[in-house]
Amino acid sequence: GQNVVVTNRDGGSGVVGMRSVAASPPDGHTLGLTPMTAIVVQPHLVKNLGIGPESFSPVCGTNENVIGVVVRADSPVRDLPALVALGRARQLSFGSAGPNSLPQLAVWRVQRAAGNLDFTHIPYRGDPPHLNELLGGRLDFSSTVVASASELIDSGRLRLIAVFSRRRHPDYPDVPTAREQGLDAEQFSQVGIYAPRGTPEPVLDRLEEVCRAGLDDPAFRRVAAGSRVVVNFMPRADFARMVQDEFANYARILRDLGVKAE
Repeated sequence: GQNVVVTNRDGGSGVVGMRSVAASPPDGHTLGLTPMTAIVVQPHLVKNLGIGPESFSPVCGTNENVIGVVVRADSPVRDLPALVALGRARQLSFGSAGPNSLPQLAVWRVQRAAGNLDFTHIPYRGDPPHLNELLGGRLDFSSTVVASASELIDSGRLRLIAVFSRRRHPDYPDVPTAREQGLDAEQFSQVGIYAPRGTPEPVLDRLEEVCRAGLDDPAFRRVAAGSRVVVNFMPRADFARMVQDEFANYARILRDLGVKAE
């Protein structure tokens, strides 16, 4: 029943925007919509980041950013096993939306599952730059949010060879998951809405209620479908539990990667 002003604040894999949310009055009138990276990954990478799971009251999960691997249309690679085989034969480079981003970590999972395999990672600021480099032949493949590459996939310029979700992307049902291709490389990326810590329970209840209703709205569903966005509502109790679990998971993953906070 109120007007909403959308403010896009990029930087720091979402940290800049979510710091602003964390510092806002906990009255339910300032919310953040973001993938989990800023909250569950970045605190392990940057000392004194100023935010973490304890900084927010999760409201609801909204959609899954399905992550996948894409190659150029003229690439001989048509599935993950072929990519792994080529990676054993010669050094391959890949792009992602940033260092220690979830798409990069998805490829790390492939490397770990394949054993004794090393791809050269080249991070970029967001998805468009590395997808353009891939099209230009300066990368061998890219790991990306499928929705970001959907126009290039649909036009036939890029080929989607795998997704890292628990299930196939509904708009690309012929593309198997990594696990279906024999590689234990699941990488889940849930997007959701957060309120500042200390937001009253009745306010959170109301926000969760309207979140559920909004995600069921036919107009929203049409826009989401047109953008290849996979709607995935999560109640706030489940979403809050996932945030805590993923925070702990990435502490272990990044430790295994040898990444230390700087």
